[in-house]
Order: sequence, then structure tokens, then C-alpha cells
Amino acid sequence: MKKNPFPANDPDRRYLWEMLVNRDIKAFVSQDWSMVENDFMADGFMGIDAGKNRNVDKWELKFPDLESYKDEWLSQAADFAQLDLEENKEYAFHRVTILQDIEIQGDVALLHKKFFGPIKKKDGGQIETDWQTLYRCKKVGDTWKIIGFTGYMPLMPKTGDASGAPNKQLPNNAGQHKTAGPYSPVLEVNPGKLIVISGQAAIDRAGNVIGDSIEEQASYTMDNCALQLASAGCTLQDVFKVNVYLKDLKEWPRFNEVYKHYFMEPKPVRTAVESGLLMTLRVEVEMWAVKT
Repeated sequence: MKKNPFPANDPDRRYLWEMLVNRDIKAFVSQDWSMVENDFMADGFMGIDAGKNRNVDKWELKFPDLESYKDEWLSQAADFAQLDLEENKEYAFHRVTILQDIEIQGDVALLHKKFFGPIKKKDGGQIETDWQTLYRCKKVGDTWKIIGFTGYMPLMPKTGDASGAPNKQLPNNAGQHKTAGPYSPVLEVNPGKLIVISGQAAIDRAGNVIGDSIEEQASYTMDNCALQLASAGCTLQDVFKVNVYLKDLKEWPRFNEVYKHYFMEPKPVRTAVESGLLMTLRVEVEMWAVKT
């Protein structure tokens, strides 16, 4: 299960992450709207359904009020409850959910929640998660409320222009924090086949270290890996090799408790070593994947 990556000295982002990841997942899997009903502001609520369509003109005002969204939420939760999955349903949702980008200005916030990777069913089929949702929130007193969203937005297409040697390229959507050194964050080698990402850590786009504990940093680091892979059209399930660098190998068991929920079987081969890391980082992870 993922740990909240935002520290106690960032209470607003910590609250928003808890609301839209932990509480949202628990409520949905339990089909219990009462767990989240107080997270919404009914007055002026509006939900837009993009339907994973890149044509903005096709996006629909599917939820003109909170009651219409509640009905759809309960219907989808009931359908999901009937599925027979290969893994714990809460674990599955945590594995494919990433919430890092939370922009706060005064008492309003914009949150970018992304979903990557498959959820496998016991009958051999799988549910593909490949969309993102923009949530609009407002602070009321000491709590935050969801006042609207644009959901099921398609992920950016992977196109990419050739860069450097002809057998490697930087995906068009690749990016990294502004303090990064002279290296590519992710490369496609023999484009469309082998994907390699540079070591990722618990660093946000502004170059700040996120999280104090190994659990917090492990969650943020693995989400950063998933984002880099996604820029090349891959998910964590395409990874075949992982290298882990820990500041203190005594934290290896605690790291594993977070790491193990990110992969389905068969899990990638892996190497782990103790290493000196920059700043206050406790872990760094690099991955190799094959694009199918």
C-alpha cells in the first residue's frame, strides 16, 4: 500500500493526497459513498467526462450536479466489486494511481491524478488504466472539498522525435526536475523496443526532496519511475530489470513492503546495493523495460 508522500509540514497537500488516494480507493472498493460524501461541495459541483477522447469538442458535461455523479460512482463501484482479480483490489488501485502534481493558490487547488498500467483478472483478461483526471478543490475552514473535475482525459500520445544516435530517442513527453544533471531521464533504444530510465528518486519537478521516511520516499520514487515509463508508452508491468540504491541497507525490508505492491507476477529481476546518495535521499531506482 502506498504511503502519503507529503510531509507533516505540507499539511494541505498531505490532506489532499489522503482524500483523493487513500480515502477514495477505500470507499470505492467498499462501495461506501458515506466515506467520501463530505469531501465534496454540492453547491456548484460539475463533472466533465472526456471519455478518453483527444477531441475536446467530444467532452461532455456528464455530471451537472453531485447527485448524478454519486449515482454513477455507486454504479461503477458495484460493477468493480463483481470482478475477480488476481490481487487485492485496494492494492491494485494503489499500484496504478499516481498523484504528485498538486498546485495550490490561496484556498483553491488543482490536482493531476493519473492512472497507468493493467489490472489483471483471474479469467486471464485485464483492465487497462490509461487516463488522467483534473480535480478542482476549494479549502473550506480546515478541510478541502472537491468542487469539480474533468475525468477520463486521455494520456498524452507517445510520438517522439529522433535525438542523438539513430538507434535511441528521447520520448516527446519525457521530463525531469529542474535540478537534474546532464543526462536523459528516459531513452528508447532501438525505438519502440527497449526502454531505459535513469535513476529516479523522491524529487518533485521543482527539485525538492519529498518525504522523510523510506516508505514515503519509496512511494514517490516508484511513482516517478511509472511516470517516466509512461512517457515512452510503457508501464511498470513492462519492466524486466530493476536496480535499487539504498542509503542504508537496514531499511531494505521497509522498502520491500512498499515496492512489492507495484508489480504483478512475474516480478522483475532486481539488484540492490547500499550507496551514498545526494541530499537527504534514502533510495534511488532505475529500470529497464521492453515495449510490446
